[in-house]
Amino acid sequence: MDRPDRVKDRGCLVAIIFFILGLGTLLPWNFFMTASLYFNDRLKGEESRNDSDPGNGTAVNRTEYYFNNWMTLLSQLPLLLFTFLNSFLYQLISERLRIAGSLLFIFLFFLLTAVLVKVPMEPGVFFSVTMATIWFINSFGAVLQGSLFGLVGLLPQKYSTLFMSGQGLAGTFAALAMLLALSSGTDSETAALGYFITPCVGTLVSVASYLLLPQLEFAQFYLNKSNQKKNYELESNDTLLNKESAALQEDGKQKSSLWDVLKQIRVMAFCITFVFTVTLSVFPAVTVDVKTVYTGGWERYFTPVCCFLAFNVMDWAGRTVTSFVRWPRKESPLFPVLVCCRVVFIPLLMLCNVQERSYLPVLFSHDVVFALLMLLFSLSSGYCVCLSMSYAPQLVKPQDAETAGALMTFFLALGLSLGAALSFPLRALV
Repeated sequence: MDRPDRVKDRGCLVAIIFFILGLGTLLPWNFFMTASLYFNDRLKGEESRNDSDPGNGTAVNRTEYYFNNWMTLLSQLPLLLFTFLNSFLYQLISERLRIAGSLLFIFLFFLLTAVLVKVPMEPGVFFSVTMATIWFINSFGAVLQGSLFGLVGLLPQKYSTLFMSGQGLAGTFAALAMLLALSSGTDSETAALGYFITPCVGTLVSVASYLLLPQLEFAQFYLNKSNQKKNYELESNDTLLNKESAALQEDGKQKSSLWDVLKQIRVMAFCITFVFTVTLSVFPAVTVDVKTVYTGGWERYFTPVCCFLAFNVMDWAGRTVTSFVRWPRKESPLFPVLVCCRVVFIPLLMLCNVQERSYLPVLFSHDVVFALLMLLFSLSSGYCVCLSMSYAPQLVKPQDAETAGALMTFFLALGLSLGAALSFPLRALV
């Protein structure tokens, strides 16, 4: 069996596969979020007449579904739920079944969503079916994401980076797919059908990539435990004894309790929770309803470009910047202060040209102001998220790094869920 330095990732196929799999894990959330205009248009059809109106008896009341709020909440709650169920679920179900099965069900739910584009349906029924689809597709997405994080962790660090880069570009991919659908020149129904067929194809490519992975020698070397054991047999007896001695010493170091680890990373746990709470409280529930002051062709592209594409590109840029700049340092009290300062984006974005609105005035009506706010909002989100997640394992002993990572994943999910819940009162306040 080859040594690690002699096994090569030929053609970077394993790297490409994990990038594709990373992209596939966040397709459900991003494609449903970016298509909020399509869903809201379909839900506008249900109206009821109020015959008690003293004027003419024909006042029209439209049912308000708060689609963006419910979509955000039902997308994030499964992540929080399966963070609790991970250890139990992963012991009962094999990795291959979890990953391939989740991808298959995600494909089927995307296919159902694409078919429903052509199926006439009452808005109330359509809303219920869509919410159920969002819940189940994101539940399978949560299982898929947790399983793939465990799988890619067996490979060198750069593959985890590529996997997360794929996740970071999933939103950009969805936004570009929406722009292509809008610019295709077809009617809105056909454009929506083409848009939802895109993640169906993307999910099938993810399935094919995952099935190809065990056939590649580089992946076999790292993913097959028996091959790893054979690799140790190639070491000299002295080296092997040294490794065994070091392993025994490492085993002798007791891991800290969960509470002790939490106390050490409590600042970073607060930061990751607060960042996502602020982000999800207004994006997309509030930002998607910001309207352009211009009329004409730009109107249909405004939300996909200034809301979704701008956010996803700059969020990815913020994460990437941390490879070169890491300020403030992990011990600095300035970092939680920086994170808390992001709360200012909530009132600023609520005071943009959000329609429909009930209480707050419009202070920033121009498109440029909204675009600049979105750029800073998303850049700071990606930057603070990446710093929080990377700093936490550095604050504990090496044997506690895995526990710290698991705790940070829980607080990440908690922040997403809190932000989604907070979006309801904030949108109503506008």
